[in-house]
Amino acid sequence: MPVDATSPTANAVEIDNVVKHYGTFTALHGVSMQIGEGEFFTLLGPSGCGKTTLLRCIAGFEDVSEGAIRLHGEDIAPLPPHKREVNTVFQQYALFPHMTVLQNVMFGLQRRGWSGSDASARAKQVIELVQLGQFSERRPGQLSGGQQQRVALARALAPRPKVLLLDEPLSALDLKLRQAVRSELKAIQRETGIAFVFVTHDQEEALTMSDRIAVMSAGHVQQIGSPREIYEAPSNRFVADFIGETNLLDVSVQHVFEDRAEILLPGGAALACPAALGARAGQGHLSLRPERLGLCAAGQGQLQGTVEDHVYLGTDTQLHTRLADGEALVLRVQNGAGIIPERGAQVGIEIEAGAARLLSD
Repeated sequence: MPVDATSPTANAVEIDNVVKHYGTFTALHGVSMQIGEGEFFTLLGPSGCGKTTLLRCIAGFEDVSEGAIRLHGEDIAPLPPHKREVNTVFQQYALFPHMTVLQNVMFGLQRRGWSGSDASARAKQVIELVQLGQFSERRPGQLSGGQQQRVALARALAPRPKVLLLDEPLSALDLKLRQAVRSELKAIQRETGIAFVFVTHDQEEALTMSDRIAVMSAGHVQQIGSPREIYEAPSNRFVADFIGETNLLDVSVQHVFEDRAEILLPGGAALACPAALGARAGQGHLSLRPERLGLCAAGQGQLQGTVEDHVYLGTDTQLHTRLADGEALVLRVQNGAGIIPERGAQVGIEIEAGAARLLSD
C-alpha cells in the first residue's frame, strides 16, 4: 500500500481498507486514502481500474464488501445514498428537458423538503455561482454542452453537500470547451470550499486541476501525491508510464541506499540518482522525461544515440533516437533553441541534474 505522506490533518472522507467484490471478481483490493477538507482530489487511472467503483461506494450506489468509508469521521456504510451528505455529478447530466435551468436546480431542493421561496433563492445563488444567471429561464435544449454541465454542477451544489463527487463530468465536451470548463470548475471548488472527488482517465485534467491525485490500476492504489510529486517522482513503472511521456531505460543498479541509487547507464556511464521506495540492486528501470534531456555533440553527455526521426509539435520538436544497445529514447527540443539534427546524425544526450529516477519495479 502506498504511503500517503501528504495527507491533510482534517479529512472530509476517509477510505479504510475498502474491498469490493462482484462475485468472483475483485474490483477494489484494500484501498485506503484520506481526502482533506476543501481539497480537489482526483482518482486517476485507465478504464477498469476501480476509480468509478470507489466513487460509487462513497456515494452509496455500491456497498463495500470489506472496510469502511467515513464522512467527517462518521461511518456512512449503513446509510442509503439520499441520507449521505454527498452529491454526484455524472457523465450524463440527466437534466429535465421540459424544465428551465432554475426549475432543474430547484427540483432536488424541493424533493428534500425546502419551501418554494427558499429553494428558489438557493437555486438562484448557485446559478449565479456557475455564471448562468442570464440563462435561468432557458431549457437545457437551448444551452451548449458546457452550459448544461454547469447546470448539473449547480444542481449538485444547491443542497450544500459536504463532499461533491464528479464522475468524468467533462468527457462529453470538446477539447477547447473542456479546457475552459476545467478552470471554471476549479474556481468554483475554491469559492465553495467543498471537497471535490473527481474521477478521470485524462492525465492533463488531473495534473491541471488537482491538489492531490490517487493513481489507480487494477483495483489498487499505485501512488498518492500532488501533481508535481506524481509527475516528477513516480513510484513505479505504471505511474511513470501512465502519467505524461517518459523513457523507461533498462539499467544495472549497483547500489541502493535509502532514497539514492548508483546505476550504470546503457553504454557504461555511471549515474547517481533518486530511487523510489522499494528499488533494489540488480536490473532496474530508470524513468527519464523527454523534456529533461538535452542534446550535445557526439561523444559527450551520459548517453550516445542516433537520430531516427523528429516530429514537429509547434512549441517544440519530439526527437526519436536509438541508443547503441537498441533502446529507443525520446527527447523534446524547444523550437528556436538550436539546430535540430538531421535523421541519421550521431548525438550525445545529457541528462538534466535530478531528472533521472530509479523505479521500484
